[in-house]
Amino acid sequence: MKKRLCAAGAVLGVLVTGGALPAQASPVQAPSVQRPNGHALPLGPAGLTETRTTTTLQPGVTLTRIVRGDDDPSLHWTVEVSIPGGETSPDPDAPPTALKDKTSADELAAALTRNGFPARVEQVTTARTADYTGGTLGWRVRVGTFTSQSAATTERTRLRAAGYTGSAVFTGWDGEATDRGPWHIDVLTIDPRTFRGGLEASYGPDLENRETTSALSNAAGATAAVNAGFFVLDPKAGAPGDPAGVGVYDGRLLSEPVSGRPGLVLHDNGRRTEVARYTWQGRITARGTSLTLNGVNRVPGLLRNCGGSEGDQPTSLPLHDVTCTNANELVTFTAEYGRQTPSGEGLEAVLDAHDRVVELRSPRGGPLPTGGSSVQATGDRVAELTALARPGTHVTTRTTLLDDRGRRVSPSPGTDIVNAGPELVRDGRLHVTPATDGMVHPGDPSWYYGWVHKRNPRTLAGVDAAGRTVLITADGRSTEALGLSIVESAEVARSLGLRDAVNLDGGGSTTMVTDGKVINAPSDATGERPVGDALLILPRKH
Repeated sequence: MKKRLCAAGAVLGVLVTGGALPAQASPVQAPSVQRPNGHALPLGPAGLTETRTTTTLQPGVTLTRIVRGDDDPSLHWTVEVSIPGGETSPDPDAPPTALKDKTSADELAAALTRNGFPARVEQVTTARTADYTGGTLGWRVRVGTFTSQSAATTERTRLRAAGYTGSAVFTGWDGEATDRGPWHIDVLTIDPRTFRGGLEASYGPDLENRETTSALSNAAGATAAVNAGFFVLDPKAGAPGDPAGVGVYDGRLLSEPVSGRPGLVLHDNGRRTEVARYTWQGRITARGTSLTLNGVNRVPGLLRNCGGSEGDQPTSLPLHDVTCTNANELVTFTAEYGRQTPSGEGLEAVLDAHDRVVELRSPRGGPLPTGGSSVQATGDRVAELTALARPGTHVTTRTTLLDDRGRRVSPSPGTDIVNAGPELVRDGRLHVTPATDGMVHPGDPSWYYGWVHKRNPRTLAGVDAAGRTVLITADGRSTEALGLSIVESAEVARSLGLRDAVNLDGGGSTTMVTDGKVINAPSDATGERPVGDALLILPRKH
């Protein structure tokens, strides 16, 4: 965990409210989060009521809280029924999903109607992005129109008793442009011209465990914080808390990139924030022999979000929310990983603080010497490591971050990089990249429908034309806050003046903390979700 800094008191700013105002009458006091002409957020019809409250948290840091729209009487609850493959489906044996071909949807709707459930079939069309054609994703089947979630849940229970599966959903999450809200969005802006604090990413005591954003914020005495990159959640996908993509902390590469996916680059002085895409190379060398590494600080054989090496299954390309596997891997571990390295079949070469092999462990797993590290091998790579790393041998480990042109990147000690995706804005223009970043799942339009197309809580970040770092959270998955689709996220980021912007982890992870308290409404039923890492705004150093 990074050095703890002393806290600073917040400075109360100005409360401003207003509807959609003309260009010359901007309702926000913090210019860093608005387009020059002061336009309202591009959500819902023009003319919706929009209020903005701006508070100065410390010199150079403002919080703007935006509420747009109001309860929309046209929105309602319904039950979305899972569609099995029909007789004419391309894959009749495929598991039930939210979207299918029209014939399968029609067959299900007809069967539901025969059983006394008034069903309807709805076509789902999604927007084009920079790398995805969009168009028709598929057809969904819904039953009923209800004024409350409880009524929809009662109907879902009745459907289950009849042998059907589905979920209660609110139509405000569908992403229709005519919806009138409401939306709740919080914006932190860091102006390097007056900011004298610190900006950093923190993963807590170790990489392999999760902590809440508020806990990470409070441990560092931060003025404000938001959740950061994607991470392993399920133990079957690796070590919960481990970054699922690039992780550079204090200039050290502690988690390898998902090949080619973007990262958010931060510097501790709040300057030169950027969005960049990365790959990497890693090797261990001893006695004139060199071996290629597959990973850094992750469970061998498990690659959350994929994008690893040749031989990974089902793909070596990025594939979001999928855990790719590879039985033959070489993974290096540093002390930051945790109290013990992962256990399992294979071989582990344990290195002391001078990079000399002090132990060969098989099975692998256990504590590391003070200041030491290790390399774990599985499958076919066990023989390679056995031949290389004999006791007493000096082993050199090198990991190199590469930019999108293959050039070496050497982050300074004050630089942090957290994993992200997809891109949202590039050079001031919408540039949404779900296909490039693994959010288009071949043969599974329902995944895109739920993750990209539909509205969810989101955490966004980027930099504006004046060099100000902007961190944004949007609440969702409720009737009080609809959330944002990925395309809406890009439109909101651009409307707030961001020149370059990227999507961070969202959903139940979306959290914003100020003055030690969570100020947004995390969507998990259990409350604030423990996460892998967080972005911290620190007060002036003493």
